[in-house]
Amino acid sequence: MILKKLTFRPDRKVHPLIGLLLFSISMLLMIITGPLGFIYGVFRSLFKKGIKGLGEYLLQIAISIDQLGNVLMQHLLNTLWIKRGGYPFGNRDETISSALGRNKEIKQLTVCGKAIDRFLDLIDPNHSLNSIDYYIEPSPGTVDRLAWVNIREGKLLALQFKEHVAMELPGGRRIPGRSDAANLQNLLEIELGLQPVMSTLTYLHTFEDQGSATSHGGILRQTCYSAEFKGTIRPHPSVRSVAWLGREELGKLAPSSRIIADYLVSRGLLT
Repeated sequence: MILKKLTFRPDRKVHPLIGLLLFSISMLLMIITGPLGFIYGVFRSLFKKGIKGLGEYLLQIAISIDQLGNVLMQHLLNTLWIKRGGYPFGNRDETISSALGRNKEIKQLTVCGKAIDRFLDLIDPNHSLNSIDYYIEPSPGTVDRLAWVNIREGKLLALQFKEHVAMELPGGRRIPGRSDAANLQNLLEIELGLQPVMSTLTYLHTFEDQGSATSHGGILRQTCYSAEFKGTIRPHPSVRSVAWLGREELGKLAPSSRIIADYLVSRGLLT
């Protein structure tokens, strides 16, 4: 299983010739030591845990090969499997199945991509959707945002900034290197003058939307949390209004926030 990175660190720029040299060395090591390491790994896994251990070892290899394929075939997959503006293949920390599932969720698969997805579903129902990994660093072009969901008496808290027509959920962009809890706490203090009770912070869901809220038409990712709060709402001067919206008023929300609201409605949380 791919573990969540604790901090974000941009890739260090290297000379193209260095990349070529490192690729050559890695391929040489793989050809020479790969078979030996694999055979040793098979016998060690069998000796330590039996068939279960072998299955776990082979699954790790399968995931790594899938991640390699996502990088190796990214240009071909981006051409054949997804529509223009879809979630791109090529994230080195992500499997092909995860990227396929993201595009299925935002309806950006081509005919070829849908065929591959249906084939995988025959082997493992909902394979691509179940493979989506939200714990990787976002791919280039993805806007990564945190959102706070607060519901009172069946109504959802939303705010409207002065430069925006539609309302949206409180929150803002993720800051690399800062935890979601610390980032969200800072955002709520600035936007609404509230002090969230961090012991009640609960992860709800992660949503991805293609292009509806980004000027360049990329992917908007919103990670949603709920939390109780202390204090009285004191909006920042940039906030025009704050409101609690029921089901009949959700049309006031921006499309990206409406996706979250529809999810809450489907679970009977809004009235």
